[in-house]
Amino acid sequence: MIQKAKFEIGEIVKHRYFDFRGVIFDVDPEFNNTEEWYNSIPLQVRPIKEQPFYHLLAEAPGQPSYVAYVSQQNLLRDDAPGPLAHPLIDELFNGIKDGKYITRSKHN
Repeated sequence: MIQKAKFEIGEIVKHRYFDFRGVIFDVDPEFNNTEEWYNSIPLQVRPIKEQPFYHLLAEAPGQPSYVAYVSQQNLLRDDAPGPLAHPLIDELFNGIKDGKYITRSKHN
């Protein structure tokens, strides 16, 4: 059974197991990536496909910013203070309010 999305576009989240955080910029209702990508995840932490998957502008300590694709079961809300420094944030969002990024209007 496919679950309802727990997180919204603009929310700041962190990975349950790995040391990175990010802002959600897109949501797939269920897994929508390659089998090669899916099979590259270690079996002990491989998520089920029948759940929302999130596209994140992600950052990790000491690493360049990147785009991540993460299952709902592996995400938690990030209560850490402060915005992210990902270089694409200003292209997709129009600032941050109450700890959530504001999506840019497509009409801008």
